[in-house]
Amino acid sequence: MDSLIIPERLVALGSKAEGEADLIFKEIGAVSCFNTEKVLKAFRKNRVSDACFSGTTGYGYSDMGRDALDRIYADVFGAEAGLVRLGFVNGTHAICCAIFSSLKQGDVLLSATGPLYDTLRNVTGQNTGNRGALSDYGIGYAEVQMGENGLPDIAGIKKAAAGKNVKAVFIQRSRGYGDRKALSCGMIGEIAEEVKKVNPNASVIVDNCYGEFVEKTEPCEAGADLVAGSLIKNPGGGIAPGGGYIAGREDLVKAAAFRLTVPGIGGECGATYGQNRLLYQGLFMAPHVVSQALKTAVFCAYIMEKLGFEVSPSYNEKRYDIIQTIKFGNEKMLLEFCKGIQESSPVDSFATPEPWDMPGYDCKVVMAAGAFIQGSSIELSCDAPMREPYTAYMQGGLTFESGRLGILNAARRIAEAAL
Repeated sequence: MDSLIIPERLVALGSKAEGEADLIFKEIGAVSCFNTEKVLKAFRKNRVSDACFSGTTGYGYSDMGRDALDRIYADVFGAEAGLVRLGFVNGTHAICCAIFSSLKQGDVLLSATGPLYDTLRNVTGQNTGNRGALSDYGIGYAEVQMGENGLPDIAGIKKAAAGKNVKAVFIQRSRGYGDRKALSCGMIGEIAEEVKKVNPNASVIVDNCYGEFVEKTEPCEAGADLVAGSLIKNPGGGIAPGGGYIAGREDLVKAAAFRLTVPGIGGECGATYGQNRLLYQGLFMAPHVVSQALKTAVFCAYIMEKLGFEVSPSYNEKRYDIIQTIKFGNEKMLLEFCKGIQESSPVDSFATPEPWDMPGYDCKVVMAAGAFIQGSSIELSCDAPMREPYTAYMQGGLTFESGRLGILNAARRIAEAAL
């Protein structure tokens, strides 16, 4: 295809990027090996067999594959219990159920990482007009702004968490659509420790999206009470067709299951309709696929920084999620980059990304995602809110080879547009 012919100077820049990132790629591979072994151990411990893949219909009682997968997620994420369900429509849904697990009328949810991600503001009631929000149940919300260094304000969190009505402290591991750093499990553990000192009854809940398998540890292993995320991001390995997960303290997971379905039933019901194999296979592939996405992000950071754009993280900076940001400063360059990602995709390469009023957001959003699974952001994708400073959020890449090509093609479009 003529549109994917990469100029020689960009090919040379790509080769240089790989050479400069060689040691980083080896470190990423070592983490992938560690996490692959962790997943394999969980599969073996829980005696996964072909019978786990058959699935159920109707109520879904006694679905052995579903129940075994819950235990596997608990083991992999260092938790007491897990809840893995296709019934979670997205990551926000899973996170919402996790948040509601710890709160009742008169309680307060405290965000330790500044303003919530756009779609979660609907959950708290900050975006009015959405029934069923925390505010409708008499649950309050407060937040602690991030420090000037882009990291959590530990002293501020500790002071706010001491409030007698604070019953849940929320941590967003990844950056969302914000200009802040992703958090390491070490930092999450530090927050959890300080919260417990002043308020031992408060639950620490982590939005784990985009962070799974990036490190050798997960938030529950560091002290978090509950984690939640989406299966069309890291843990689905690009194979799970949808769904989400929650893992953590057994009582909180049970309460979250009651929110997902209905009190008294919770996780006991929920047919899997023959989809179990995809969830198992996706999890098994996830550590490797995450490593491919990380290598793609490192490659992207190097290329775009050399082309003169501000990126975060830099190519040689320690990473705690799979997201790469590029600050373009104007709408035209942002859209050209997204178009380059889209036309390098295996699916819908002929489509042109256009900004649209995406549900849950307060401005138009552009999304480039030619994915096998609709909206999958573990596959090479790029999205951005159409507002200054016109920052693109690139993530994913099922294979580094395809991710590399997508980045170079996006760079080509940027270069041509500049001329």
